[in-house]
Amino acid sequence: MTVETLEIGPEALLDGVRDSTGESPVWDATRGRWFWTDIPGRVIRRLDPESGAIRSWRLAEMAGCLALRPDRGSGPHPGLVCACESGIFDVALPEHDGAEAAAMTRLASVSHPRAGMRFNDGRCDRQGRFLASTMVSDTSLGDPSGRWHRFTGRGGLEEAGLGGLIVPNGSAFSPDGRVFYASGTDPRERMVWAFDYDTESGALANRRVFVDMRGMVGLPDGATVDAAGGYWSCALGEGCIKRFTPEGVLDRIVRVPMRKPTMCALGGADGQSMLVTSLGGADREDDPHGGRVALFRLPGVRGIAEPRFAG
Repeated sequence: MTVETLEIGPEALLDGVRDSTGESPVWDATRGRWFWTDIPGRVIRRLDPESGAIRSWRLAEMAGCLALRPDRGSGPHPGLVCACESGIFDVALPEHDGAEAAAMTRLASVSHPRAGMRFNDGRCDRQGRFLASTMVSDTSLGDPSGRWHRFTGRGGLEEAGLGGLIVPNGSAFSPDGRVFYASGTDPRERMVWAFDYDTESGALANRRVFVDMRGMVGLPDGATVDAAGGYWSCALGEGCIKRFTPEGVLDRIVRVPMRKPTMCALGGADGQSMLVTSLGGADREDDPHGGRVALFRLPGVRGIAEPRFAG
């Protein structure tokens, strides 16, 4: 199969924002806004793609991932659910002038198996359950204490039955919601797996290798799935996003200005825009665009509306 390659230039980078570790971009179709988190920066950001305006709110804890709540009227913001360091929180973003801190209400606490852990990657399934992973923040330890959790308003926070991971990442669901994808980003993992997903219970089964990335340059980081079932994986360290068919065959590469893209999302008014976050940090001499956020069009590709937390 021929692999189509698209080069995205620096003109796609947003002005006025540079994250330490940008993650978990989500498109709010109701309000026409993008939201994402800077994990170590402890902020939630919002982008209005029409005006280019970006606003940020401080968090009391690092938020690894976020999900939209159901709409609550015509207010300027959706409610958010964030998986942070110590648990799951409801997060409200005050709009009035001068408001810089988000209001956080704890929904559930997590019992980590060891110190120094936090939530990392996650998203809602098609039924509105929030799946989120935990990991040891110091990845140099190679500690496989990371695991996936499932959170619902009725059932609370529980383990999803998938653990033993160093950096659990790459969550996404097939268009029909019956396949769950997840990756291991650490160099010792370097794998994307697929699971049968029980849409009634949220149970995972039949774990198998979807893409073995040990022979590739980049590490599989955050991901999304398009309406045709293609799995888009950010290749950390390779400066691109790779699309794999539902059969796990690489068929498209989008090269971005940042060397370490962390997560991508599809959205925009017609579902044909992609927003990509990236890793910043101390290596900007090697990656002058590290921590930047790119937003660009992908003609011929259409996203799926991100499910909202069912509550």
